[in-house]
Amino acid sequence: MALRAGFAETDITPPIGTQIIGWLAVVVSQRALDPLYARAAVFETDNGRIGFIQLDTLSIRWRQVQAIRERISAQFGFPGENVMIAATHNHAGPAVMNCGDARRDDAYLETLTEKVVGVFGRALESLQEAQIGFGSLNEFDLSYNRRVIMRDGTVKCQHSFDDPNALCMEGTIDPEVATLAARRPNGEWLGCLINFACHPTHHGSDGSLSAGFPGALAREMKARGCPVTLFLNGAAGNIIFFDVTHNHRGHSKEEIGARLAADAARVMGYMSFRRSMRAASAARTISLPFRDPTEEEIRGTARGAQRFVDPAIYDREIPRVLERIRARGQEKAQVQAMALDEITFVAVPAEYFVEFGLRLKEQGYPRRILMVTHANGMVGYVPHREAFLRGGYETTFAGSSRLAPEAGDRIADCALALTRELD
Repeated sequence: MALRAGFAETDITPPIGTQIIGWLAVVVSQRALDPLYARAAVFETDNGRIGFIQLDTLSIRWRQVQAIRERISAQFGFPGENVMIAATHNHAGPAVMNCGDARRDDAYLETLTEKVVGVFGRALESLQEAQIGFGSLNEFDLSYNRRVIMRDGTVKCQHSFDDPNALCMEGTIDPEVATLAARRPNGEWLGCLINFACHPTHHGSDGSLSAGFPGALAREMKARGCPVTLFLNGAAGNIIFFDVTHNHRGHSKEEIGARLAADAARVMGYMSFRRSMRAASAARTISLPFRDPTEEEIRGTARGAQRFVDPAIYDREIPRVLERIRARGQEKAQVQAMALDEITFVAVPAEYFVEFGLRLKEQGYPRRILMVTHANGMVGYVPHREAFLRGGYETTFAGSSRLAPEAGDRIADCALALTRELD
């Protein structure tokens, strides 16, 4: 059987008046700047099938992942465990989970689930003979590390170097823009997957619904002749779209989308294409330890603690976080690896720090590992160990940061073990 691929997309823009999450406070949408989408891609080879779903949302809950996979299996006979469901981490999208004071919209979630299952079915219906190409290049002017080390050894997230106590940046970025593209035998594009690490936070706090730069990227790719583009966000837990070393200078969502599209088009212009590939998939659910918070962490007064927006929101949230820790004991997280030949997408349900993404790319060689975060659930921020010593927003104890410092390495170890199983 020849290699086959199918792509589809559907509008998932919520009604005006739906809450927006990503800013902890209650923000009610007042306008839609551009539509939000769910997109699906399916690949079928001689030895298996794998599928990808991308949502223009902040995240996705594990229970919803299970529901979508179960319906896909029941309705289409497609193995649900071979489906990766990833959010772009868009901060101008609907309330798909509880986040600070914002409460999830269960009615919207049911509509979203129906639309996602439907669009996956359309991708299956569109399966056709295809050729697959892959390539990447590096971008150093679109994303930036956002953690600033201060002279006292603490970190402040998204701080300004106008402060004389600001010392240097804590870390690096992942500059890779990777593109996996599918075309018909006659050269017409079917769709593509683009992987890059950066927070999409241009809108949302202003009451605007928007798909952010991932949406701008998909529109620009469509204008260039590629009808469906899935944006799979990389290890962007500490990566932002503006440069804190230059007065927070950054590009608009349209500029970032256009630049990424130009990068993808450039790569697609010279990539070689394969008519047959080996598909492989593996997943494992692991248990991650919660933090054992001190009284100072609970009060938000620990060294390096940084509470954004409104400290009162954290105070209201902490009892719920403590009850979650007491009731569950450990946090369950699924790590997933899906591959076409050596090209391996590794999905983690976290705002994963870039250092882990780079570790997997290096230690997973000769496989070409591409990190996909905010996928198959959400356990919150997962910083590297050094970050916990310095503090900063991402390590400050809250609903969004509740795991122990060793969680990130446990996820990475599991991911590397899964990629070896694919060989």
